[in-house]
Amino acid sequence: MNDLTLLYALIRRFEGCKLMPYFCPAGKLTCGFGSTGPGVVMGQAWTMEYAEKRMQSDALMFARKTLELCPSLRGASMCAIADFSYNLGLGRLRTSTLRKRILAGDMQGASVELSKWVYGDGRVLPGLVKRRAAEALLLSF
Repeated sequence: MNDLTLLYALIRRFEGCKLMPYFCPAGKLTCGFGSTGPGVVMGQAWTMEYAEKRMQSDALMFARKTLELCPSLRGASMCAIADFSYNLGLGRLRTSTLRKRILAGDMQGASVELSKWVYGDGRVLPGLVKRRAAEALLLSF
């Protein structure tokens, strides 16, 4: 598995960390660095140590699954697309034109596709614009 330090940094930067569970813009119960699913319980706070360990565990799973879907990715490019998957889910990557571009080796086209994933509730979210721009930049490495 590639070095995931860059992926962890992307997640920390763009997710931020909240130690009390909350509902994200997509309506999912979330805690820590954007973690969802088992272990996220309304009213049950996390420690920073647990949030960090959970993020790293979740990130590793997303990196592995991203490589299953896009086996040619390496290094910074893999981290960029794993960050996309961490943020939006593997289902979105699996069915996307973004993935088709990556599989075709068209990283410039993949960068363009990333820029389309900036909407929440039908409006452009500035945080997603910044995140997708950072991911797109990494595709060239």
